[in-house]
Amino acid sequence: MTGTSETRPAGARDRDAEGRARNARPRDGLGRPLPYGAAGVERAPEGVVRRPGDTVAEAQALLDAGRPFHAHEVFEDAWKSGPADERGLWRGLAQLAVGLTHAARGNATGGARLLLRGAGAVEEWTSATARQRPYGLDLADLTGWARELAAVVERERGPVDAARAAPRLHGRTA
Repeated sequence: MTGTSETRPAGARDRDAEGRARNARPRDGLGRPLPYGAAGVERAPEGVVRRPGDTVAEAQALLDAGRPFHAHEVFEDAWKSGPADERGLWRGLAQLAVGLTHAARGNATGGARLLLRGAGAVEEWTSATARQRPYGLDLADLTGWARELAAVVERERGPVDAARAAPRLHGRTA
C-alpha cells in the first residue's frame, strides 16, 4: 500500500465510512505507524468474518512474511466474531502474534510477557476443551514455541527476525 501526500489538520481524526475513528496512517511490516504520505505495507482489513481455516491460513501467510502485527489483526477478527466458546483460543493466538511483534521491534520485556500470556491462554483453552488440534492447529507445539522464544528474547534482549522466528501454526513437522 502506498500512502498519499495527504496531511491532517491538528486534532483531526481519521474516520471510516460509518464515522468510527480509524487510524488511516500507513504502517510498516511490524505495524508501526508511518507519517501520512509515506509508503507502507498493505494492511489486513479489519472486521472481516472468516471461516476458521481461512483465518489460520491468512495468519500463517502473514507470519511467514514477517508481519506478525497483521496476523494479530486476523486473529483478533476471529476472536471478536467467533463463537463465545472459542474466543479464548483466538485471543491467545492474537497474543502470541503480538508477542512476536514486540520481540521483533526489540521490546524484550513486552514480547516475552505477551508470548507467555498467549501460551497460557492457548494451553488453558486446550485443557478446558480437551481439544489439541482445532482447525489443524498444533496447540502443544505453539505453546512450546512461545515459551522457547520468550526465553530467548529475555536472554538475548535484542530484536528477533519476525519471519525466521514465526511459528508453524500446524506444527513444526506439518
